[in-house]
Amino acid sequence: MLLTDWNHILDNILPDESNEAVISDIFVRFLINALGFNQQEQISQFKTVKPGNRTVDFAARKNVDSDIFTLSKINPYLLIEVKARATGSGAKINLSEGTPQYINTREQIKRYLLDSNCTTSQWGIITNSVHIQLFRRHGKVVFPATPSILIKKDNINAIVSNVKNLIYNPPKALTVCVYNNKGGVGKTTTTVNLAATLAQQGKQVLVIDFDPQQGDLTKSLGLEVREISLYDCLSDRDLDIHDTIQPFIVKFKSGQLLKFDVIPADSKLGNFTEQDLATRIEKGSARLKDVLKSLVYEYDYIFIDCPTNWMFFSQSSLYACDAVLIPTKHNNLASLDNAAKVIKELVPKVKAARQDGGPIALPIFFNGENITPPQLKIANQEIVAIITKEIKASKFNLLPYFYPKYIKDDTNTKIFSLPSYAIVAGAAFARIPAAFKDSTAAKYYLELAKEYFIL
Repeated sequence: MLLTDWNHILDNILPDESNEAVISDIFVRFLINALGFNQQEQISQFKTVKPGNRTVDFAARKNVDSDIFTLSKINPYLLIEVKARATGSGAKINLSEGTPQYINTREQIKRYLLDSNCTTSQWGIITNSVHIQLFRRHGKVVFPATPSILIKKDNINAIVSNVKNLIYNPPKALTVCVYNNKGGVGKTTTTVNLAATLAQQGKQVLVIDFDPQQGDLTKSLGLEVREISLYDCLSDRDLDIHDTIQPFIVKFKSGQLLKFDVIPADSKLGNFTEQDLATRIEKGSARLKDVLKSLVYEYDYIFIDCPTNWMFFSQSSLYACDAVLIPTKHNNLASLDNAAKVIKELVPKVKAARQDGGPIALPIFFNGENITPPQLKIANQEIVAIITKEIKASKFNLLPYFYPKYIKDDTNTKIFSLPSYAIVAGAAFARIPAAFKDSTAAKYYLELAKEYFIL
């Protein structure tokens, strides 16, 4: 698509009050072609569920040999949801982030990407030719791959080029930071057992212990830092991050081998003050994301375990991740308050600094405690109070993060709960994750992985 073509479309063809059909015919079809999909590789009004009538405005994928997408109508790769520029009454439709119209459209594309007829879809776009945003799907997680961008004549070519590069060169990994701004919620146990569980499912997994002062994850696996450490790679751009990685392998009596990779905690990092780290590490808390760039094309999942305090290590971890998984305790009200702080304050702060759409917060879960009905009632009362207070104070809606199954027509307040189990605590002494060591623990953590990550 030539620059003059886009100028002509944006300046002369699209009226300010263009409806959805006009946007589709004049803007979106050109966009799909510019992204490299020919007429036989795109379908309008694609059914996202079968049976059912739910449809996304456009779906696209490359043809493979004799499998012509317009004929087979299966295995879409890219979905596009189109909105008008204005309503029938002339009111502008605003797809800038945070507006009600944006939130509704974002949730719409997420539903489509997770629908039964779209399990092969990896990308989604929302646009009304004024704003455009690209979303990525990894398993059950849908998250922004770009911010919602205001389209202008001088940036449309760069937008198309960036989206095209992303959808044809997708990162393999989902990078997850396991974090709560409150200690004692089982972050390390969650991290190591999710890694073990996903490895059992045949996934390539890397775990990063970015808590140099405690290093509990590294100790629990009986590992030590290699000659080249994570600090070395953060401070020296000429070093290779691959040299820090150690395999953790468990061989079972049956002869089966299970493994995941680990970047151990580097105690040298714990010797520096925040000011020292800012001086010694170029780009500060943004540096870890750069260091991991090559690894996101090699692993299916990268998990980062970091300390509780909102300082360099936790800031770096959130900056480097796609999604934040937030363990809480139902009987620790401070953990619920601090989970809310992560969601409404810390994640948006990092998102504003990154300017690339990420990261996102995943819904909370209760981690490793037996819950009685009276205890659950108290926890829910606290959660409702937190949600209500935040709506009144800032209009930030915490409801989807605490009660993800709650919708207008279904007031489901179920929160995923990982039950208490003794083998989880004792596994550290065996230097083997509980999910590798015990079938019941493995079952629990597989349920957690299915709840958040795998289909």
